[in-house]
Formats: sequence, structure tokens, C-alpha cells
Amino acid sequence: MNHSSAARGPHSLVGQSKPISQIRQQIEKLGRSRAPVLLLGETGVGKEVIAQAIHECNPCGNFVPIDCGSMVGPLMESELFGHTKGAFTGAAQAKQGLIELANGGVAFFDEIGDLSLELQVKLLRVLQEREYRPVGSLTRHKVDLRVISATHRDLSQEVARGTFRQDLYYRLNVITVRIPALRERKEDLPLLIRHFLTQAGPNYSLTHEALEAMMGYDWPGNIRELSTCLQRMTAMSSGPLLHTADLPSPLRNHLMLARVEQRSMAATARSGPPVGASEPLRIDDGPSPAILPLGEIEKRAILEALDYTKGDLGTAAHLLGIGRTTLYRKLKEYRLGEPEMPEPKPVGSADAAAPFRAIGR
Repeated sequence: MNHSSAARGPHSLVGQSKPISQIRQQIEKLGRSRAPVLLLGETGVGKEVIAQAIHECNPCGNFVPIDCGSMVGPLMESELFGHTKGAFTGAAQAKQGLIELANGGVAFFDEIGDLSLELQVKLLRVLQEREYRPVGSLTRHKVDLRVISATHRDLSQEVARGTFRQDLYYRLNVITVRIPALRERKEDLPLLIRHFLTQAGPNYSLTHEALEAMMGYDWPGNIRELSTCLQRMTAMSSGPLLHTADLPSPLRNHLMLARVEQRSMAATARSGPPVGASEPLRIDDGPSPAILPLGEIEKRAILEALDYTKGDLGTAAHLLGIGRTTLYRKLKEYRLGEPEMPEPKPVGSADAAAPFRAIGR
């Protein structure tokens, strides 16, 4: 989720799906409040963008992102609360902490579930007492800020495990906003794709086949993965029209698997439905010509994979979900070809794949 000229709506959230419309309504309401907000969602769904949108509804003070995953080591408390001059070795001058920087505004604690128990205690005091103490100081400083936190973890489970304080969880979990994964709102994909392509340049577009491949992919990395994918495609392409060949390897592999499955289904359809597809098998009627032996089904799958990969045994084995050695054995067993076992090659050698000479179907 980010800025888009295609279909923004309030707060520059790209998409017209029902979940995004509901989140826009929530943002409007949350902007009128200073209550803590907990954003839940998978990595890469746009939690920081939602937090910024909430802040922009009533933009008082700074919006300060705090990466809790990086708050480790001996200086983590100093990073959060600041320190006085001479507080520790190397503290040549006083330093302002992130909490002080967010005073009057919003402190966004990204991946709050990664915060250490030690800092959880100190953060709890900030929320309860509205004060903090810099490292090396005896004076407590008052602070007025709004806390928005985000996590991909189930904090209730973390509380049960003892890795997250229950009292802090209740302080943070006043209002919860759940952000859907990209696979749950695929109707927004064309708008998101257009948005990222427009960022890369005014003339980029996708072929119909490339768009279909992206629509069929589940995007485990969500918006972040989509953005990175399109950045790579536009950077590596030779022209403004992007093809399936420009897709990164995870999408190309997914597309290849889908095509192999489609061909296998088509072959099965031509031969008749599999056993048990519509009617139970009637043993007394004699063998049905629509029923293929398991060996024949396996043989056809191997031939389809080899045909699709143009004889590349390594890629065919990957698509079939078996090891290359197993594929060699199956080829010999079914007499499908004459694979030449490769000589041992150094790791990463470009010619590590064995050639394949088809005997024919």
C-alpha cells in the first residue's frame, strides 16, 4: 500500500477492495483520537504506511519510526531514551533519544514483538507515567506522545510463552487494526501494479500473460515483494513492455509449475476421469479404459516436464518435486531416454545439468 495516481482515495492507500475501504474508514476515526493502536499483519503488508496515514489525519509533531528488531546490544536504551554526556565510555556529548524526538507526535514501534523484555518494562513506564529517564540522568522527563505499534506476531501467544509482558500488551492493544495479506485482496493487484510501474516511468506496461502470472501468484512477501518484483522487471527489461521472461525466478517457477499442472490435467481429461472422480469404481464391470496405471500417469508427468523444459533434467526434476538421481532412475525404468550421468562438477558450475536424448514417445 502506498501512493497511487490510479485509485488512491483518502490517505493515498491504493486499492478499491472491501478490506482497504474498511481500513480507510478506520483511519478516519483513529485520526480523531490519541489512543494507542496495534497494527497486525504479515511482513510487507504496509503497516508503516497505515501508521503514517493515521498520523496524517491529525499531523501534530513528528512521526518517528522505531525499528524494534534493531534495538539490541548495550546501547539500545540510549537509542530509545537518549543519554547524558559522560554516561558511559564514548558518550562525549549528550544525545537525544527517539522518545524525546517523538514528543508531541507519534512513536511508531515497528515489530514491537521483537522488543526485549528489559525495554518492555521501560516502555511500559512511558505509557503509564508519561515520563522517561535518559541514560546517566537522575532527572525524569515528561513526554506526551501517541504510540502506534505493529507486529506480524501473535502477541497473545507471546504473552503465554512469557516473551512479552501481559501488562504492556493490554496497554498497546487498545484499538486493533488487522491488515490483510495481498493474496486476500487480489482485486487490488492491477491498481498496485499500475502504481509501481508509474513510479518507475510513464510508459511501462505488462503483457496479458505477465499480468495473469502475477495474478496467479500468492505473494508471500506481500506489497514489499510486489514492489521489489516490479523494480527488478523495469530495471532489467529491454523495453517498456514487460513480458513473462522479465519476471523474477519465483514467479517464473510458479508459472512453469502451473503450466505443467494444466498439461497434466488436459492429458487426464483426454483419457477420461480418474478413478472415483464421479462414480465409484465397479469391480464387476471389468477394467475401465479411463483408468490409467500409476506407472503410466508417472510416465506422462515426466514426459510433460521434459517437454516443457526442453530436456533440462535439473529443472524437470525440480518441477516434478523429485531429485535428479530419482529422475535418472525413472527414465531408465520407463525407457524414456538416455540421460548421460554428468561428471562431478564444481559447485555453481554452469554446465552442471546433464543433457537428455529423447527416444521418443
